[in-house]
Amino acid sequence: MENITVFLAEDHSVVREGLRELISREVDMEVVGEAEDGEETVRQVLELKPDVVLMDIAMPRMNGIQATQQIKEALPRICILVLTAYDNPEFVSAVIGAGAEGYLLKNVRGKELTNAIRTAHAGESVLHPAIAKALFNQLVHSQTKPSREKVDLLSERERQVVRLGADGMSNKQIAASLSIGPRTVQTHWRNIFDKLGVYSRTEAIVHCLKKGWLTLEEQGSREA
Repeated sequence: MENITVFLAEDHSVVREGLRELISREVDMEVVGEAEDGEETVRQVLELKPDVVLMDIAMPRMNGIQATQQIKEALPRICILVLTAYDNPEFVSAVIGAGAEGYLLKNVRGKELTNAIRTAHAGESVLHPAIAKALFNQLVHSQTKPSREKVDLLSERERQVVRLGADGMSNKQIAASLSIGPRTVQTHWRNIFDKLGVYSRTEAIVHCLKKGWLTLEEQGSREA
């Protein structure tokens, strides 16, 4: 199996050095490039086409939100994992809306970060539960008149998978909850991606939230 190629977008050299050293110790990963500003990040990522970009938000010349949007518009299959010191819900909403697959804070432990890179590369969401809940609430509240058009685009089972994914469940947890196999869950996600025209779980969840296909009532009933 080929290594997961990682690009580092971070304006602090000491942080880049630490990330590079951390990732270099993983046998299945390699850092293929790095940049200290948003414009250079976009240029190099479009040229190198890494599997995963670790993206900071506060960078000179172009911030991480703008860089994420430009990269995803050109190469939507590239996985972008935000690694930042900011937990502001507005930042979370903006960068996820721009297409990022995950959002982590810089106080995350090294092992958690490398596992998150693998998880994001595998197509699963990487959101801290508290961040995921804040994002869910913000997106739902932003829809004054939720659109129910084409809700039948997804089957009932596919909607169940998306709802559980919005709760932050992994594929294994979704499989256990629905009493189906993990491979069946993966098949459901692939079908969901094809129907919605997206490339990741996070994009699928955000799409359904914006359309009003997930509601606060459903979320509340599962948390009760």
